[in-house]
Amino acid sequence: MKKGVTMNSSARILVVDDKQSFRFMMKGYLVDAGYRVTCVGGGAEALEELGRTRFDLVLSDMVMPEMDGVELLRQIRNLHKQLPFVLVTAHGTVDSAVAAMKEGADDYLLKPLNWDELLVVVVRLLENARMRVSYDRMLDAEYKKYSFQNISSSSPAMGAVLAAAQQVAASPRTTIAIFGESGVGKEVLARAIHSASGQNMTNFVAVNCAAIPENLLESELFGHVKGAFTGAERDREGKCSLAQGGTLFLDEIGDMPLTLQPKLLRLLEERVYEKVGADRLITADFRVMVATHRNLDECCTQGTFRRDLYHRLKVFPITIPPLRERREDIPRFVEYFLERFRQHQGKSLLGLSQAALDLLVAYGWPGNIRELRNTLEYATIVIKGDLIRSEHLRLQQPETYLEGGTEKGIALNFKFSSEDFSLDAIIRQGMNWALAHCNNNKSSAARLLKISRKQFY
Repeated sequence: MKKGVTMNSSARILVVDDKQSFRFMMKGYLVDAGYRVTCVGGGAEALEELGRTRFDLVLSDMVMPEMDGVELLRQIRNLHKQLPFVLVTAHGTVDSAVAAMKEGADDYLLKPLNWDELLVVVVRLLENARMRVSYDRMLDAEYKKYSFQNISSSSPAMGAVLAAAQQVAASPRTTIAIFGESGVGKEVLARAIHSASGQNMTNFVAVNCAAIPENLLESELFGHVKGAFTGAERDREGKCSLAQGGTLFLDEIGDMPLTLQPKLLRLLEERVYEKVGADRLITADFRVMVATHRNLDECCTQGTFRRDLYHRLKVFPITIPPLRERREDIPRFVEYFLERFRQHQGKSLLGLSQAALDLLVAYGWPGNIRELRNTLEYATIVIKGDLIRSEHLRLQQPETYLEGGTEKGIALNFKFSSEDFSLDAIIRQGMNWALAHCNNNKSSAARLLKISRKQFY
């Protein structure tokens, strides 16, 4: 055995050969190396064994009566597409090796075997299979994480958004523009659309147009060739290249420099782009999704965004309502985030007191879902027990998020069922709203409501 070779001693290997002496030698060597080995004398027996037992690798002779190794490989691939398969033969030629690899063999060895070489091949294929399974599990987790099933909503407005998103997911090349305030979950929705389109999650490529300096953004998007500019010492693939076959997600599109917007317009209109410094066009085989918290119509009026690009991006516009317009979803988000914090922090969090939940529902959430998550994470860290109360919630003062720093008016959005509606319920909601907007300071809440602290109590 070669130094540095590691083995999975729990791996099960199926050896297929019509010669008993060879099966005996193969089994003895592999068992000594730590593997569990089953031997059969032909292809029919091998298929029967595969029907009864899960194997991690198959080693098969090429030339056997009734069913040769290549035919066995074909039949196995119909049932087990990723099961590692190695053909072993004394009749090796370049042509037969190429034919075997085209049929899906993972490797090809000649008799008489070099036993150390065999072991290296077995270890490599088993490790590749293990990594592939791990990678597939990661992708499955990504699909589940960004599935539409994880973005359920009780809000009619959000329900309409999700229905539209699920419809457009079936059109994998349609351009989508997602609008909404910061923190409403624009990228989460974009990833859900990508996932529902049946595309590989690794082909979702996100670029934040506001986070990359203007002089680097073009190269980041389209790539460049060696010598295109000072410091370009080698060719570089851009995000467009990485997104081929998937989705290019341009976040904060409203902050894209004017100088770069014509190139994005060309990509959308002609489905081509070119690297910086190159003169060869590359076909764009991916969906473009963009997102912004800005009003692009106003940006066009102000001259910071091209109107022709704006209209080209609005092929399928989706606007996500802010959290304050779908307060019925707040309890759902609270439980979702608390479950995550239970897992990450190892705490047995019971939940929120009713007063604390009322505060969260009444609060205006200028930072939307992102702010809610941060508020809950802070609360789970500072609490001494296992129930989050009003005093654990860190909420902003109203003047910190009102437009222009001054109050232009107060809009209340309280909803009641017909059974719960009463004057007392309205007063209770108003008091909770005031507390939420005054960081739970009762004196400030009383002043906001224009009553004394005693009246407030």
